[in-house]
Amino acid sequence: MSDRHEAFRALHRTGSPLLLPNAWDHASAAALARAGFPAIGTTSLGVAAAAGKADATGAAREETLRLARGIARLPALITVDIEGGFSDRPEDVADLARELAAAGVVGVNLEDGRPDGTLTAVDAQCALIRAAKAAAPDLFVNARTDTYWLGAGGGTETERRVTAYQRAGADGVFVPGVRDESVIAALVGALDVPLNVLHAPDGPSPARLADLGVRRVSTGSLLFRAAVQQAVDVAQEFIRGASRPRDVLSYADAQDLASAFEDRTREPGR
Repeated sequence: MSDRHEAFRALHRTGSPLLLPNAWDHASAAALARAGFPAIGTTSLGVAAAAGKADATGAAREETLRLARGIARLPALITVDIEGGFSDRPEDVADLARELAAAGVVGVNLEDGRPDGTLTAVDAQCALIRAAKAAAPDLFVNARTDTYWLGAGGGTETERRVTAYQRAGADGVFVPGVRDESVIAALVGALDVPLNVLHAPDGPSPARLADLGVRRVSTGSLLFRAAVQQAVDVAQEFIRGASRPRDVLSYADAQDLASAFEDRTREPGR
């Protein structure tokens, strides 16, 4: 296993979890890398919506790959949201895992929610996890269950799924939407691998999640949604004749995001 893969795994610490921001394009990822974040994820909603496509439908495979290949050159560890793997076929998910690993990506999120609002059968999802791990053994597979997102069962069903995904070889599990502290603590206790929880402004704070044993906290689509709303707010202020907003990137700084790290190259997978 490379130093980069080991470093990413080491960021998942009990008591001091990985606080992972999620980017949606090269500029947002480069800005986060320049701000010093050691690891950056992608948000499938942001990637798909920026391309005019729907999230969680498998439509943004090419956009996801293109972005991953570009931002894997940044001086940060990159993990990529691949929705449900963009296929129900284990061999296709294996091919995708190999492509991402070859690009220098260190991890992926692989979810069990499907476009029709159902959950993939546990055995079928485990087959996708095993395929990804067999194709790219060093890749950190973060197996996501959408039980809370889809209202498809509470703590018992969630625990059944994440423990199955752990047995299938997942390196971590992700339960977006869970906020009940007793459920979170129970999941931590049932798992040997890191638990990832999605940050919610009205949910437990990152510090509280750390106390509960969570080892990774993601922003998900929050940054993308905030950026879009901020753009609309600034546009509305503009038509009202408001002055230029403060704390905005200069043209030169924004331009620099495209080239600041272009000379930082490395062999794929290092």
